[in-house]
Amino acid sequence: MIPVEVGEPSFRRTHFHEESNDDAIRAELDVVEEVREKSQVIVEACKQRMTRWFNSKLKPRNFQRGDLVWRSTGSARRSLIEGKLAANWDGPFRVRHSLNNGSYKLEELFGKVIPRTWNSTHLKTYYS
Repeated sequence: MIPVEVGEPSFRRTHFHEESNDDAIRAELDVVEEVREKSQVIVEACKQRMTRWFNSKLKPRNFQRGDLVWRSTGSARRSLIEGKLAANWDGPFRVRHSLNNGSYKLEELFGKVIPRTWNSTHLKTYYS
């Protein structure tokens, strides 16, 4: 209760009936599960729309063994001397083999193996 209602009764206090209030609360409790299920359906539909939109913009990159690719240059491998004008892509590299989950083992053109796997999001086709 707010201090103004203590001194002067409000519409809410004068028209309050405890029995009807209890009945209304029980009725709301009966509907809670339906409201939850409806909101869950709406959330799932929203997620599906967002996923569909995102996947429509996605361009899958699949590489075969022997394909030449560029490798993205992360900030850790960028030369500090060149600054912001440093190249964004290293390469070319040859795909050594695919791991069937979107990651690839790479090797340099003269055969030196790159030590870790690379995800296809960090690779792009090298056209010579």
